[in-house]
Amino acid sequence: MYKVHWIIDGIATIDKKNQDEAENEIKSRIEKFVSENSEFFNTIGAKAIQGKAYLPGKDDVSDK
Repeated sequence: MYKVHWIIDGIATIDKKNQDEAENEIKSRIEKFVSENSEFFNTIGAKAIQGKAYLPGKDDVSDK
């Protein structure tokens, strides 16, 4: 039997007034998605999802 360790990494761009609003909006969307797909997430053994909002700097190329 094999175990597979997986990681999902991404950057969402969202227009909000501050860091807390940005984080809470994405958190809410992810929680809704996980809730609607709980059987899948239980099957793959998802344990954690985390993120942190930031203001991109002049060298940020994540949107390109």
